Order: sequence, then structure tokens, then C-alpha cells
Amino acid sequence: MSTGIFFGSDNGTTTDVCERLAKKLGDAELVDVASADKDSISKFEKIILASSTWGDGELQGDWESYAETLSDVSFDGKLVALLALGDADSYGSTFCDALYHLKNVAKGAKLVGATSTDGYEFDESKGVENGKFVGLAIDEANQDDKTDERLDAWVSSLKGSGF
Repeated sequence: MSTGIFFGSDNGTTTDVCERLAKKLGDAELVDVASADKDSISKFEKIILASSTWGDGELQGDWESYAETLSDVSFDGKLVALLALGDADSYGSTFCDALYHLKNVAKGAKLVGATSTDGYEFDESKGVENGKFVGLAIDEANQDDKTDERLDAWVSSLKGSGF
């Protein structure tokens, strides 16, 4: 069964990271939330929700609209992982807060893919619970040299969790 990677991107960075992730996962379909409807989620049992973090820790613009569309969608029985992009140097107090917002979208899902905060330098993140990111945090602005290594480790973890 394939995996759906639902993403929103303004400048192409999230698109690029999600394309790389899809190749590493193998059987994954990319779904741009700008053109997705609420029934798009129902096609998949395994889902990755991906967004960059904007402004004061908000979801990417297309995600803002899509999250509202999904407000009454149940993720019960679905395996969900979360991916956020952020800029720890410029936005260290809201780094990858999109993880928090995406988690709220995936009500009822079985969440997998929490990752360590080790190796990141940021002040705060709503995406951290119990000392770990609730998904994968990517900092293409400052640590792009670590992205492939982080994706590889995350894919290995996800596959161990049923992806």
C-alpha cells in the first residue's frame, strides 16, 4: 500500500525535500495540498504531512486552507508521520512549529517518527514534546548538509514503524 506525502510549498524547498523523501521511501505519492481535496486523505493508510513554518510559527499558506478543509476528517486507523521545515537562526523561537499544527490536523492518527532534538540549535519549538520533535525537523537554511542524513535515518525509523 502506498504512502501519501501531503505538502505545501511557497518557494520550492519543501517540494524538493518531499521529492527526496519520496525517492527514499520508494512507494510514495506526492500530493500538493494546494490542489488536494478532503477525500485525498482517504486514499492512503500511511500519510506524511509536510509543511514549512512561516511567520510566527504558522503553517505554509496552502496548508492553512487545507487544514480547515480537513477539520472534520478522522485519521483513525491511519499511520501518520510529520515533517516540518524551519530556519533555526532567523526563527529560533518558533523553529518548526508547523509540527505542532500538523499534529493537530491529524486527529486520531497513530503518530510515528518522533526524532531527537540533538544537533539542532534553536530556542523554542511547539513541535517538541517530551524532549523530542513530534516528527522530523529540517533546516535547509542553515543545515542543508545534514538533510539527506536526517531523511535516511527517519525513513529507516518509519519503515521500522510500519511505513
